[in-house]
Amino acid sequence: MSNDPLKLDELGEWAGLWWLPEAPGERLPGVLRYDGQGGLALSLIGAFEERIFQQLAPGVKDELEGLRVWDVIYGVAQQREITLLGCVPVRSRRSIGARVESPDTQVVKATTAIIGAHVSGREDAAFEAAEISVEDLMLWAASSVFSGQHGTRNGMPDGTGAISVKPVAEQSVTVNDTEYRLEHTHTLPFWDWSRGKTVGRMRDVVSIRVRWAEPSALKTALEAASLVQDLIALATHRAAGVIWLQLELAGTKALLPDGRMLPPRRADVLYSPVAIGKSDEKAIDPGSVLFTCDMLPFEELMPRWCEVRGKLQAAINMILGLRYAPARFVENNLLMAVGAAEALHRGLAIEEKPIPEAEFKKIRKAMLGQVPEEYRGRFKESIRNSPTLRDRLLALAGSSPVEWCNRFVSFGVGYALSWSVGSSCWVGCGVSRDLVRMSRLR
Repeated sequence: MSNDPLKLDELGEWAGLWWLPEAPGERLPGVLRYDGQGGLALSLIGAFEERIFQQLAPGVKDELEGLRVWDVIYGVAQQREITLLGCVPVRSRRSIGARVESPDTQVVKATTAIIGAHVSGREDAAFEAAEISVEDLMLWAASSVFSGQHGTRNGMPDGTGAISVKPVAEQSVTVNDTEYRLEHTHTLPFWDWSRGKTVGRMRDVVSIRVRWAEPSALKTALEAASLVQDLIALATHRAAGVIWLQLELAGTKALLPDGRMLPPRRADVLYSPVAIGKSDEKAIDPGSVLFTCDMLPFEELMPRWCEVRGKLQAAINMILGLRYAPARFVENNLLMAVGAAEALHRGLAIEEKPIPEAEFKKIRKAMLGQVPEEYRGRFKESIRNSPTLRDRLLALAGSSPVEWCNRFVSFGVGYALSWSVGSSCWVGCGVSRDLVRMSRLR
């Protein structure tokens, strides 16, 4: 890509001018610092007014309790526009009445920074596409621009070899007017010269580009990043952190006099996802990935994942909750795993009524006829012709992933869901990953 993205696990600092949208003429110098762990702090020389006043009479104000917060703060630094969202003052030092007059100072915390654009807020439809990089995305994609060969002589390596680069065929699919595209971006060969050795390098980066039919807001881009992150976390059976997120600004393409089209401007997003990716850490063992694009083509997998995530969101959240933030107590893991299994069974819509519906209506009518009028409403609400938790767990444990997961997803994603629930049960109770064993717990 033309602009190297800002990684969420790297430190950053921007010295510039900052102002509130309603007061563009009142600009304060300051430094924005990003700590590489999702934290953003703006240190100002000067201060925005964070106190809240009530006008009692002309020229008379009363200071109220609490502090003012700002949805948006604008800035310019290093020749880029910056938007800070969710801003809260955490420390202000005023020089009123000081022995030596000096400027005020203020520290403001922000939840999100958009480096490269000024937007009016999270709802501002200012972006036409997002590009997302997640840990171990390349293993899941099961493709690379690189290939290599070793030279041999008489069946033995002779010290020769080659690394070649061949662009990967584009893989894209449109789901509900949103295009998902698997992209490879590689560098030209370059060399690291040191006093003791020379290292030749090329780099291949895999990302998923999400393009919407209409310009969309930041919250839509964050949801797209979460969708990709959850997919890779499910496939790798571990927390998958977001490495970087870039947005393309709508309406910023430009036509040059020679007929060439300049690409749209890009903006980097710094925020705190549920897990931050470590870009330079060693990848996981490829054999531990539960499903890849080799098992099911990208063009088929993404539509199915979008569908299953919409229908099984509650179960997926609980399953991945044990990956992103494992509970420290066995009981919590156990309850989370059982709850995920129950939500999964409900979402799959494969339950069978314990009593035939016609018979159940007759039974309920007869039972309600024996209940005093003042208790009838409460009693009626408690009668349900639904399977118990034990029934649901037994139904899941007694069916293979192929039987029930093919209703919505491929075998690969379905198997990952069932494996995640089963292994979570194993981690939670320490006795078995079999849901039958779980169903016996009262």
